[in-house]
Amino acid sequence: MRTAPAREMGGCRVLGQVWGAWRRGPGVRVVAKASGFGTEAGHQLRPRGSSKRSRPLGDQPFPGLLQLENLGRKELVDVLRAAVVDQKGKPGRLTLVSVLPELSQSLGLGDQELQVVQASGKETSGLVLLSSCPQTASRLQKFFIHSRRAQRPTATYCAVTDGIPATSEGKIQAALKLEHIDGIDLVIPVKSPSRKDFQEGVKRTVSHFRVVATGSGCALVQLQPLTVFPTQLQVHMVLQLCPVLGDHTYSARVGTVLGQRFLLPAESTKSRRQVLDEALLRRLCLTPSKAAQLPLHLHLHCLHLPGMRPREAPMKLLAPLPPYFSRTLQCLGLHQQ
Repeated sequence: MRTAPAREMGGCRVLGQVWGAWRRGPGVRVVAKASGFGTEAGHQLRPRGSSKRSRPLGDQPFPGLLQLENLGRKELVDVLRAAVVDQKGKPGRLTLVSVLPELSQSLGLGDQELQVVQASGKETSGLVLLSSCPQTASRLQKFFIHSRRAQRPTATYCAVTDGIPATSEGKIQAALKLEHIDGIDLVIPVKSPSRKDFQEGVKRTVSHFRVVATGSGCALVQLQPLTVFPTQLQVHMVLQLCPVLGDHTYSARVGTVLGQRFLLPAESTKSRRQVLDEALLRRLCLTPSKAAQLPLHLHLHCLHLPGMRPREAPMKLLAPLPPYFSRTLQCLGLHQQ
């Protein structure tokens, strides 16, 4: 994994690396995390020593993918500290939350505790927003809540999908619920939900999507969630019959007969490793066994934040794509604008 240098911005720290999902204001830090862990006043999070030229594919099937099982607590803290690209403020199971105390000490924050303000899913790469200032964290949380109520997107994701959406852009709306099935929590779409369903936890969810590029039967899609629900974007793309590449949880819900795709019943379809056709495997230079390890190609690329002080311009934070994501785009001939 490569990381970007730290940048000082009046006290707030932005952390940015190319691996699964990390985040930023006074006392805010933004990290870019890699898959598997989970600004105009703008700052491009570019790995140290990298260039805009495309990199060789190399021999690694998924370059840049962070393997947590190969890291200790100290190594993970070092990775996070090196990922800081912007800072406002003073300087059991291995998870982001579990190492926040060590990260706080490593960043020289003393007794100030870091807390997660905004984070994407465990398997999603991209930005993570952290804060050591309770007032700033509260202000940012209120900003995100107000933006959702106003149906104004604050986060933009990039996704590679197996399949091409029927329309180039649009809105996906679905009622979703969380169910515990076979020992794991899964999100299930609910058709025509009743008032009782909503009282029992069903939520209305909305996402915008826009197809950026297509090729080899796949698409590079820009996604902007307007609501917050676990694995919302993955489920929404399945409902479009275009599961996210590397989605080993929900992709089995899309069936194919004579080249035509259709939805299988979510309640009775068990999760399994994503199955890709032979032509796509060849384009990706993957064997079926390697494809079973394919990381989720869903990346939190951009966050819009308010200025940290009165009259300060809004900020747009950007995290570069992980190397394995860029490699996939190159293999499939998908060119990001």
